[in-house]
Amino acid sequence: MDWTLFSSALISSTLFPGGSEALLLYRLNEGGDVVGLVLIATLGNLLGSVITYAMGRFGNEALHRKWLKISEQQIAHAETWFAKYGKPALLLAWLPVVGDPLCLAAGLLRSGLLSFLVLAGVGKLLRYAVLALPFV
Repeated sequence: MDWTLFSSALISSTLFPGGSEALLLYRLNEGGDVVGLVLIATLGNLLGSVITYAMGRFGNEALHRKWLKISEQQIAHAETWFAKYGKPALLLAWLPVVGDPLCLAAGLLRSGLLSFLVLAGVGKLLRYAVLALPFV
């Protein structure tokens, strides 16, 4: 198990910045197992997104308003966005800048955990798989 890649992917998918893609490409360039490394990165990244989802779902007002500085207007905007684009937007949870807020919004809006895991997981897996294609 490549714990460095797993940790990098996990941190990259929380509200903290990170660069798991570069580390994945480095490991692949070293000749690492493509399938194994893609799965490790995906699992780490998905776990980080679950942490962000849980912060939205189970966080209290102090967490949302004071630490994360989420306003009522931002929550209303997230609700409108989710109503317009629906849960399939979680396939984009891997995107920089918008992915972490998407996961947080899914938790805040009480999106089902199973559908969150499937949609976010598929999107993240596809992202890492596309990066790994040249090494197959």
